[in-house]
Amino acid sequence: MHRRLARAAALAVTIGLTLAGCSGGEPDQALDEGRPTPEAVASGAAVPPTTSTPPPPPHYGGHRSDVYADPAHWLCRPDLADPCDADLSATVVQPDGTTSVETYEPAKEAPVDCFYLYPTTSRDPTPNSDLVPGPEEHASVRSQVARLGRHCRVFAPVYRQMTLAALTSRLGGTPVPGGEDTGRIAYEGALDAWKHYVDNDNQGRGVVLVGHSQGASVLNSLIKREIDGNGVLQKRLVSALLLGSSVRVPEGKDVGGDFANIPLCRRAEQTGCVITYASFRATSPPPPDSLFGRTTAQGPVGCTNPASLTGGSTVLHPYFSASGRSDWVRGQTVTTPFVSTPGLVTAECVTTGASTYLQLTVNADPADPRTDDIPGNLTPAWGMHLVDVSVAMGDLVQVVGSQAAAFKAGR
Repeated sequence: MHRRLARAAALAVTIGLTLAGCSGGEPDQALDEGRPTPEAVASGAAVPPTTSTPPPPPHYGGHRSDVYADPAHWLCRPDLADPCDADLSATVVQPDGTTSVETYEPAKEAPVDCFYLYPTTSRDPTPNSDLVPGPEEHASVRSQVARLGRHCRVFAPVYRQMTLAALTSRLGGTPVPGGEDTGRIAYEGALDAWKHYVDNDNQGRGVVLVGHSQGASVLNSLIKREIDGNGVLQKRLVSALLLGSSVRVPEGKDVGGDFANIPLCRRAEQTGCVITYASFRATSPPPPDSLFGRTTAQGPVGCTNPASLTGGSTVLHPYFSASGRSDWVRGQTVTTPFVSTPGLVTAECVTTGASTYLQLTVNADPADPRTDDIPGNLTPAWGMHLVDVSVAMGDLVQVVGSQAAAFKAGR
């Protein structure tokens, strides 16, 4: 038992370090293209509205956070030059080895917003992180939410998450002193950011909630307490992408469990719903001690394939970090921050025993010059947690686009 806990603790550190390495992109090269300066935001000016419709009254009584009024405590905002403005170009590698460079441009007038919480990445030595983002947090927003800027304005607060040090100690069975309140502190900080965003920046717009791992868990709690059943805020929910985490639903149903009124998404144009999954290789399904995708005493978990919300098996559209490996295609060097491999991975939501998860099948062909595998390996218990988001990033972009259009048409 102690040996297994020690391995889990060491793995927690590996996950945090690898998440940063798998996130892609060079140091931020964002350009300020005529946007308001940080000083302008600090002065109290909200993000300017994109429509002439008068904004609704403040939902939280005009909540203005002492923390999140400071632009330094946001990783991404539409009024700042930030990591979400980094180079997201990708080399597309076809099975025959043909390559092309795909550029990226964010929407000039995005119809909805995205509110994002990143996974456990902080290397601070304390139980909860400080509010100074490091390269790990920057890497997370580049790989997990920046590309959604094709359809939404991205708001990504720095929050006082449980650190890798605290996670390592907890998995090792020796919680750090003062670490008993890590979850509460993380949630309260994220809630403060949410309230500030709603009352100062949202202006009644639709919003997509996006989170991975710890970020998804915090958003799960926020939805339960602030949105589910709240007539005003639930109407603004375009969707929630709660990835690499667990959303409980009754067996055979799409609503109930964690959320009383917010169902799983089953159509690309469906809004006010949840997309959730934890990914594992077809050759390595979740073991009994898996951290994700397992039915527990709290009930079964949901799974939605972002590439086929109606169900079934289909190919994914990944965007992997190109850094850290050189074998994407034989005889060629990938120089873009990201790489996409059409047709390499097939996915399907499956239930085997007590596990419900997104099953990944790699369609390897040793005869072609393209790579025959994907990154993300950890241990059987963690599955493909490192690439939960990137393995389906293109599909998530597409479905958010469909949902944003449907939401706008229904207003």
